[in-house]
Amino acid sequence: MATENTQIYHERQRLQFCLLHSLNNLFQQKDAFTRASLNEIAEKLVLDDPSKLSWTPLSVLFKPHYNAITGNYDINVLMVALEGKGKSVIWHDRRNGSSLINLDDDTLMGIVLNVSVIKYGGLWKSRHWITLKRIDGVWYNLDSDLVAPETFKDDEEVREFLDSIINHGGEVLLVMNGTQ
Repeated sequence: MATENTQIYHERQRLQFCLLHSLNNLFQQKDAFTRASLNEIAEKLVLDDPSKLSWTPLSVLFKPHYNAITGNYDINVLMVALEGKGKSVIWHDRRNGSSLINLDDDTLMGIVLNVSVIKYGGLWKSRHWITLKRIDGVWYNLDSDLVAPETFKDDEEVREFLDSIINHGGEVLLVMNGTQ
């Protein structure tokens, strides 16, 4: 069980680097990943793509897997980043709700969510990465948009949160220790 002495690492949102913050929050470590390391992964994905996109002047900023200035990395960057650290990702089948997720699985490192975000009266639509992680037996919402991590009181509250995410079109990704 978590105690008063439990230290929770929590990076706050900056620009659209939520995937960077989400990964560092997942690993509970500053600079587990850096902007440079994620940019390198995104660039390698472009080079490895057999159907490389043709270059346009906008290609300098808007890359296929991220935005060079603000971040906004895609799922491909997440998958490669985690595989590089010996983790695997299971995309949860949203038709099943959260009831089939084994929150007590010893190999479950954490849960990464990708949710829709609408801001400025609907003028800005985007996606946002969020990490949920169990630390010392307690589940935390480590969303980088939060001022501080939020504690879930129990597994049922985690499931209710996950079902709400699923019902609003969010994606649930289970990050597993080791490769599956």
